[in-house]
Amino acid sequence: MTDYRRTLIPGATYFFTVNLADRRETLLVDHIDLLRDAFRYVRRRHPFDIDAMVVLPDHLHAILTLPSGDADFPLRWRLIKTWFSRHLPHGEHRRASRINEGERGIWQRRYWEHLIRDEADFARHVDYIHWNPVKHGHVARDVDWPYSTFHRFVQDGVLTENWACAENDAGFGERY
Repeated sequence: MTDYRRTLIPGATYFFTVNLADRRETLLVDHIDLLRDAFRYVRRRHPFDIDAMVVLPDHLHAILTLPSGDADFPLRWRLIKTWFSRHLPHGEHRRASRINEGERGIWQRRYWEHLIRDEADFARHVDYIHWNPVKHGHVARDVDWPYSTFHRFVQDGVLTENWACAENDAGFGERY
């Protein structure tokens, strides 16, 4: 198996994109409570902060911060994906390679990660996360997508409900 180079920095903040194996599926929103339970389960055992996140039908984006002294995000994603998969009903299509490895056919094996470098990088990725449901055509306004930390950012006064809307003349992604 290929040995991927990952930047493992204890206590760092990372942006992730994690996809379903079959991008036509809607498992993540159809089983949102199971996904939330998977995150809770792993966070209790291996803490991390969710700085921003959006869950779409076939993929999710998240910015996670690990505790100081801990750089093991691969463990966390493996556990989240495993917990979610084990609690889903069976029936998905599996390739022979998945069957041979004893794997479900739920998730893509790999994911994208990016080390957040500074505050500007963090802000760009938060904006990307919150804009994603609109970008993919699921809703016309960010506020209308229920599976996003956008609502937490509004509640905390970091963003307004009309952030990135046409009627928001302050400009895309500007924070108030």
